[in-house]
Amino acid sequence: MKTSVRLALALPLFLCLVSAQAAEPNTKARLLLSADAARPGDSITAALELRMAPGWHTYWRNGGSSGMPTKIEWQFPPGISAAAIEWPVPEKEVQAGVSSYIYKDRVLLLVPLTIAPNTRTGTVELKANASWLECAQLCLPGSAMVQAKLQIGPDTRPSSDAQSINEWRDKLPASGKNFDVQAHWESPTATNARPVVIEWKGAGPFDFFPNHSDDFEVAGETELLKTQGNAIRKIVTKFEGDWPDQLAGILVQGSKGFEVELRLAKGAAATPATPPPSVPAAKPFTEPSFLTMLFYAFLGGLILNVMPCVLPVLALKILGFVSQSKEQPGRVRKLGLIFGLGVLASFLALAGLVIAVQQAGRAAGWGMQFGNPQFLVAMTLLVTLVSLNLFGVFEVQLGGRAMGAAGTLASKQGNAGAFFNGILATALATPCTAPFLAPALGFAFLKPPLIIILFFLTIGAGLALPYVVLSWYPQWLRILPKPGLWMERFKVAMGFPMLATAIWLFYLASSRFGENGTLWLGLFLVTSSMAAWVWGEFVQRGRSWKAGVVSLLLFVFGYAYALENELHWRTPRAAVARAGAETEIGGVSWKRWSLEAVAAARAAGHPVLVDFTANWCFLCQVNKTTSLDVDSVREKLKQTKAVAMIADYTDFPPDITAELRKFHRAGVPLVVVFPADPKREPIVLPETLLPGIVLRALDEAATATVASGEKMSRAN
Repeated sequence: MKTSVRLALALPLFLCLVSAQAAEPNTKARLLLSADAARPGDSITAALELRMAPGWHTYWRNGGSSGMPTKIEWQFPPGISAAAIEWPVPEKEVQAGVSSYIYKDRVLLLVPLTIAPNTRTGTVELKANASWLECAQLCLPGSAMVQAKLQIGPDTRPSSDAQSINEWRDKLPASGKNFDVQAHWESPTATNARPVVIEWKGAGPFDFFPNHSDDFEVAGETELLKTQGNAIRKIVTKFEGDWPDQLAGILVQGSKGFEVELRLAKGAAATPATPPPSVPAAKPFTEPSFLTMLFYAFLGGLILNVMPCVLPVLALKILGFVSQSKEQPGRVRKLGLIFGLGVLASFLALAGLVIAVQQAGRAAGWGMQFGNPQFLVAMTLLVTLVSLNLFGVFEVQLGGRAMGAAGTLASKQGNAGAFFNGILATALATPCTAPFLAPALGFAFLKPPLIIILFFLTIGAGLALPYVVLSWYPQWLRILPKPGLWMERFKVAMGFPMLATAIWLFYLASSRFGENGTLWLGLFLVTSSMAAWVWGEFVQRGRSWKAGVVSLLLFVFGYAYALENELHWRTPRAAVARAGAETEIGGVSWKRWSLEAVAAARAAGHPVLVDFTANWCFLCQVNKTTSLDVDSVREKLKQTKAVAMIADYTDFPPDITAELRKFHRAGVPLVVVFPADPKREPIVLPETLLPGIVLRALDEAATATVASGEKMSRAN
């Protein structure tokens, strides 16, 4: 029992560590000084040197859509103070429509230091805690404590790093105050995205890298306007408040940068024009009440019990209640409460993960762990072992010993089994969303940490409630047959839906490792299954202890050869294949989503249907099969000349996360229909679709005006 308890309690830690195994820094940090010795009253320069491994990068002061800037926390003796970081001109990187401002190979972040005139002489130690985000195909947080010594005395003596620091000082942006550069809004809008045109009288092509703002975002994509001379167009997305009256950043030409502040038109020119009386203006979002959203969270957790992701665990738990029907009522109630505790503990861990991601400056999403390849591999192995256990491959016999595999826990009915089933139910529930759950999560993800914790625990309470209630009132299960041989057959039958879950997880995991992912992950699962069979058939039944060595060798071989040597599962080499620029499905061209593509289509007079989806989202696939990829909707798309777009959220791209937040959602599915008239508000469809809902939305979006009194059902 003690071993089983340890396994159950260690599982969440194991899943967390799996995703952190690759967290060894790929960036080395060092603190450099422009002087080895300085006098009181002098000013010198400190430089944080970051050296990135090949293929890795860190971020500028504005990381763009997918990054965060490096931070430095200084620890100085009295008399020494530091100014703000001076950032060299970065590179712009655009991948799959996501723009970032990055540094590759090596960068020096310069910081002016001032030594007060009354500073005591002698050798002082300057320390700093540097933290950064390092990214290749994966993004990992990095940090280091760096330090350097400085002699305070009567003389100033340059250091051996002074020349390198001076070279990087030349890479800082210069002042652009005397530049003839102007910016103006291109057109009024009633949406939260608006184009701005930047014109420069200088020669040669240029770009604009904006500073970070909490109130709005300037898209990294740049459109060259050939008809307007040396001019570019950028899309500004507003999060809250009024449209900005200036844009600050750097004007970039080649490797040179110039600090500029672009003044924009104020007043009416920067305010969306009032639409005609016959056209409804966009309604400001009114935040629902806290208690309503909390109730939605509980109801959404309750409905998760009947989602396909969780049904295999539900069947196992019902089987457990039947097998416990002859036990003492007090013990049955205790096991029900322990199961509920496992669910709540798992949701508390998820809340902690969301808070940690947000505190790191990134946007969190529901089910975001399914964007982690290591988590998917671990879950695929775990659910495969659970399936084999249900089939009896390594099942405990009547007089047998306890099994040492993780799959055993799923069929055990003791404390460890109850707690583990709560963990498993939570893990399988996260890729699913349910009615009422999406708006509740969208509400919670924008709140402080304590509110996030409260909402996650409320969802967990909804998920656990049916099991806890049945453990306290087992007489409600009298409609089921008494315990007997049917239970063994039922348990084997439940192995098939669990195996279906394993296949689904295998599909998600293998697709993250390129074209050979299926082969090597499949080989690992086969060798692991063979190891489980050898263990159950020979070791557990007492036929040969030597078979235990064979079982262990099989598992080690599969892990070392397939996962480590061929798949490189901890540091995937193959990027996830994302949707191309255009995909033909049933005669309809589905384009890849971007803010600019939506704005361009609407400007051309086309309604736009955007499907925010992910391959791990079950309800997304159901909506696609039943309500989007059907003849009636395809014909309506052609008839209304609507543009269909796919926003692929499989890898949690930050730009789509930001767009979901604008619709007060924390995850997918989400289907939005944008009317052809840019002055009209988008139509947000319910999480669960029917073809008629989509058809009515397309009809409404294609009309020039909306008849008074005609309303479309919208998700809150």
